[in-house]
Amino acid sequence: MSIKAIIVDDERLARNELKKLLQEHADIEVIDEASNVDEGVEKIETQNPDLIFLDIQMPGKTGFDLLAELDKAPRVVFTTAYDEYALKAFEVNALDYLLKPIEPKRLADAVHKLQDEMRNERAEDGSFINRGPLSDNDQVFVKDGERCWFVKLGEIRLFESVGNYAKVFFGNNKPLILKSLNALEERLDDRIFFRANRKHIINLRWIEKIEPYFNGGLLLELKGGEKIEVSRRQTVKFKEMMSL
Repeated sequence: MSIKAIIVDDERLARNELKKLLQEHADIEVIDEASNVDEGVEKIETQNPDLIFLDIQMPGKTGFDLLAELDKAPRVVFTTAYDEYALKAFEVNALDYLLKPIEPKRLADAVHKLQDEMRNERAEDGSFINRGPLSDNDQVFVKDGERCWFVKLGEIRLFESVGNYAKVFFGNNKPLILKSLNALEERLDDRIFFRANRKHIINLRWIEKIEPYFNGGLLLELKGGEKIEVSRRQTVKFKEMMSL
């Protein structure tokens, strides 16, 4: 399992040290590095890594700012000299939080955690069976605790990211499934399901109303009553898809 990683850290020595430590982990391939947030965003958007090692305190913008600018965040391992950000790091679903100087054992723990997570995602988890793209007529099996449903994809109006889970909106139901939004996006037909922002994938056929929103974005109202903001970057894509 090859895992593509990008290191974002303003200190060259810290980047080099981490690269050296990662040589012990053959699965991790460092494909690029960045020394600030803007450069990091650009490289992440163009190269689509599986993982970013992200410093928090950088000149100008923080690692949290970087995540806020991404529409589709890869898995994140924070690397920082400060421990006061740990709680906030887990609020943004960070995979791990490594204090500098990074201990090889802690890095190994983070890598194993990542490998386990990716293995679980690739395995069948009793909900979305992993074979090829799904059309809106396909029925999918959704299990949440004791309750189970067979649902036509066309009836699902919204997927919402909740940590390592996704909340699935259909009818009055909102069960949770153990799938990341990125994994779902790979399986869904992109002519019907659209990634509106970092936290939401919407079914285009369930849109009731479209309004302009802050910063050049859009606000979509779905037939179920949910209001979903389309990020500025995704608004451009949305308008291209919807125009003749």
